[in-house]
Amino acid sequence: MKETHEEYLSCPIRQVVSKFCDKWSLLALYTIHEHGVMRFTELHRHMSDCSQKMLSATLKKLESHHLVARKLYPVVPPKVEYSLTETGQSLMPPVLGLIKWGSEHFDQIRE
Repeated sequence: MKETHEEYLSCPIRQVVSKFCDKWSLLALYTIHEHGVMRFTELHRHMSDCSQKMLSATLKKLESHHLVARKLYPVVPPKVEYSLTETGQSLMPPVLGLIKWGSEHFDQIRE
């Protein structure tokens, strides 16, 4: 088994990419940012090409990394709302910058 160096594991870009740089995480973060507090079905409606199972897993991952907050109301039927945490909100300026860059260079980067 190959040994992993400590500086490799503590690399900031490695940590960022491993936490939320997948298609669904960025879309979920952006959608919640744009629409504010959202229920699961509402979020899924905006991300209809993402399966419910994948969206659920994505939200759990984002919650575990303190980017999304999940609020469960003790009512029947259960009501759950998702919102960005303070950490998630602080991530949005770089994400919006990436979106802007992608829009400006779309013709050069598309396949």
